[in-house]
Amino acid sequence: MDVITLIQLFLTNITTFILPFLVLISLVVFIHEYGHYYVAKKFGVGATDFSIGMGKELFGFNDKSGTRWKFCLIPIGGYVKFFGDRNVYSQAEQKKLLNQYSPEDQKKLFAVKPLHQRALVIVAGPAANFLLAIVIFTFIYMFAGKDFTPGKIDEVQENSPAEVIGLKKNDVIYSINDNKVKSITDISKYINTSTTEEITLSVLRNDNEIFFKAKPKIIETLDSLGNKIKKKVLGIEIVPLYNEFNKEKLGPTKALYYAVKETWFVTTSSLDFILSLLKGNGDVSQLGGPVKIAKITGQVAQYGIIAFLSITAYISISLGLVNLFPIPILDGGHLMFYAFEKILGRPLTKRTQEGFFRIGGFLLFSLILFITINDIKDLGLF
Repeated sequence: MDVITLIQLFLTNITTFILPFLVLISLVVFIHEYGHYYVAKKFGVGATDFSIGMGKELFGFNDKSGTRWKFCLIPIGGYVKFFGDRNVYSQAEQKKLLNQYSPEDQKKLFAVKPLHQRALVIVAGPAANFLLAIVIFTFIYMFAGKDFTPGKIDEVQENSPAEVIGLKKNDVIYSINDNKVKSITDISKYINTSTTEEITLSVLRNDNEIFFKAKPKIIETLDSLGNKIKKKVLGIEIVPLYNEFNKEKLGPTKALYYAVKETWFVTTSSLDFILSLLKGNGDVSQLGGPVKIAKITGQVAQYGIIAFLSITAYISISLGLVNLFPIPILDGGHLMFYAFEKILGRPLTKRTQEGFFRIGGFLLFSLILFITINDIKDLGLF
């Protein structure tokens, strides 16, 4: 392979995978950090830095309140630094901190704000990510539409789980695990997000609702983007009930309703998946990090703006959810400390908090290492 070909390949990878990934990550991180920033400012907290990316500053500007808005060298992550940002472990330390500032500046200190205000500032980051997802889904359902094509069984494969339990041609899939099926796409979604070996489904047959329990078969296949995945199947072929697809553009209220519903479903399904991992029966190969996200983002971006917005919404939900985990360093870790402070009537001691941070750092490092190995496997390097 000559030098020119290598350069062309490099530039192609940048435009196809890296740029869409950086746009996506920058957007969801900005929204997350802006959630913290917005609520903090409402409570009178000062902010010295608002950074997109980590490391050395590339460029930036100061606003009227003195906050430095900047883009940094490493384009992953970001942070908001509050005025006088530091932990306070006792009333004596709080008094010492206050003595370092003028009465006017004391009002801007995050560390001495009431507990409920500090908690709301922390919650605002993940909440902003969930809100972003809702806004994106609402936009998609209003302007691109939402699929409402009911599906019926056109074929039941021989010796398949569907044949074993008695599903028949022309059965209309009505519900799966208590989730009402609104479209053909819901069928695969509800089956594959189930974390139990057995699923409960109901079908409409001759206007009667009949319930079944089935154990889907797990197969290795390719998704629509060409990535290897493990998929749960019943062994049925689904076609539109009325032989045509029904995609409907929704009004604002209805679009918002389904956007909230989709965000809630993704959140609860993700939690179920995490719990299944902790129990030891989840598929760890499904976990991925920046490399896998970049790969999928680049693939999805080629399908247009709607597909790109969809993956942005799902990543935003994931970022919001992960940040709520009770692990020090993450937002959930701070909320855990605040919960202890509420119960004990005082902050945890410096030594105790440092111990939690060491444990949290180890857990986070282990998770990053594991995800990185999965990313490398996904690239086929070993």
